[in-house]
Amino acid sequence: QEGLRDLLCQGAFESIFCLDYFGEKVALYYLWLGWYTRMLVPAAVIGIVVFLYGLAFFNTSPLIHEVCDSNITMCPRCDIRCSMWNLSDTCTNAKVSQLFDNEGTVAFAMFMAIWATLFLELWKRHRALHVSKWKVFDWCEEEEELILEIVNNPQCKPKEFRHSYLRSIVVLLLVTLVLVVIIGLAHALVICRVLTAILLSQSEWDFFRDHATTIAMLSGAVLHYITIQVMTRVNKIVAFKLCEFEKTRSFAATEKHFTVKMFTFQFFTLFSSLFYVAFFLGRINGYPGNYVRIAGKWRLEECHPSGCLTDLFIQMAVILVLKQTINNIFEKCGNCYRKACREEEGNFNLCDLCKLRSWLDNYDLNDVNAFSLFNEFLEMVLQFSFTTIFVAAFPLAPLLALINNIFEIRLDAIKMVSLERRLVPKKTNDIGVWTRILEAVGVMAVIANGLVIGISSDFIPRLVYRYHYGPLNQTNSVFHLFISPQLIGKEDFKDLIVNGYNITQCSYKDYRNDEDQSLTSQFWLILALRFAFVILFEHVVVMCKFIAAWFIPDSPIRVKNDRLDDKLRRLKKELHRCTEV
Repeated sequence: QEGLRDLLCQGAFESIFCLDYFGEKVALYYLWLGWYTRMLVPAAVIGIVVFLYGLAFFNTSPLIHEVCDSNITMCPRCDIRCSMWNLSDTCTNAKVSQLFDNEGTVAFAMFMAIWATLFLELWKRHRALHVSKWKVFDWCEEEEELILEIVNNPQCKPKEFRHSYLRSIVVLLLVTLVLVVIIGLAHALVICRVLTAILLSQSEWDFFRDHATTIAMLSGAVLHYITIQVMTRVNKIVAFKLCEFEKTRSFAATEKHFTVKMFTFQFFTLFSSLFYVAFFLGRINGYPGNYVRIAGKWRLEECHPSGCLTDLFIQMAVILVLKQTINNIFEKCGNCYRKACREEEGNFNLCDLCKLRSWLDNYDLNDVNAFSLFNEFLEMVLQFSFTTIFVAAFPLAPLLALINNIFEIRLDAIKMVSLERRLVPKKTNDIGVWTRILEAVGVMAVIANGLVIGISSDFIPRLVYRYHYGPLNQTNSVFHLFISPQLIGKEDFKDLIVNGYNITQCSYKDYRNDEDQSLTSQFWLILALRFAFVILFEHVVVMCKFIAAWFIPDSPIRVKNDRLDDKLRRLKKELHRCTEV
């Protein structure tokens, strides 16, 4: 491995060297990772532009001035030791929300959905070009397995395909049970955040009491990251056991089934909490006098009046940054530590006499297994999911992914060349089931971003405010996103005194009548427009995805012509042999 280490130091660790030393499977991983990193460049640039667009209107948005200049008294956020507060207290949160919830975000979400399709279609062309050069375009996995069996035993019989509906049903039920447990953990995280916010609001320290909701959100994100690290190991064990129970025909089938199960478990582990923040946080709380409570005691947490996207942004930023930085640090340090331990265990003087130092050095490297490359693919595909699915709430996600991947390529190369034993070279002509997983993630990105903009964002209410109720409409020029003070009975609040006066009225963000708290016509209008936008957004983006997939062929014309010439030569040879016989 010394020659490869020299190439790595010189920055020449390219896919061709991976091909010659590690085989096509590892070479395709680096080919895909390099292509993905290059494709992140335009996404990161446009994400920065969208962020700067929100920053340009940081202090000029009329909705921000409506919040910052308001004197509306809002309802307490908790039941104990929480007093009334002014809407203007959330001025900073409103400005931060404007950075990630503006008109540019909608265009960027549409761009990223189409970008995911272009990335996959262009990757198929890029892959086809290289596997054609490597002469593995027509490689067949089943034929290679049969050849190896014949070499080992000329009288062998192929292992036949089998399918058991009973085993499939049992596996499906067990997978469902695991997913229910993962979703239950997400609910437990919600309860922990609610209890944390309540305890902090009762603190003697003013700082914790004033920022109880934000601190609870940050602590919930960190706790979610810890849960991800623990469940990653549990999910791997469960996925292995389920694959053993299935009794698959070959190792390739086992690897495929394991990949699908492991990605499904990890996806729910990572995104279940994010889906709650995006689509349920602050929408099932009820209203003053009729709050929804956990175990009839604790109120559910609420979003800031400026919207829930700020909470989703905080959750994503903490998880993405921690996952990428800490994982790389621990992976590098762990590999170095294990290598040092093996070298210390095998340190004896015989190696100097027999001059087998380089062989022993390679033997002292860390062990690898057939699923070592799977871990690298899983990490990058989950990052791809983060980059596309909730990009409407976090336009800087492609930039963070790009920065991480620039280091990830070098770290993976260093690990494979200097810290781990050589992987057994294997032939392949594709990244396998990961392509279908990436396509599924692209479809989910369209649905999730449409729902985030239409349901979670305040984009639709702002449009209604601007063009229907706002200054552009001369018939009704006064409308506030925050409803006028709602009358709340004193029995709902006890010992609430502000500036020496008992307060019996407060406001909360909702569309309800003063008299009976019933939903107003404004609520139904905005709800109808929200769903109309989601349907329109998804249909337009899906249509663009299909057009892009149709417009870009999977294989370049040069590759198709080369394969056609190759088939012609082979057919001529076969016909020539037949005529000679």
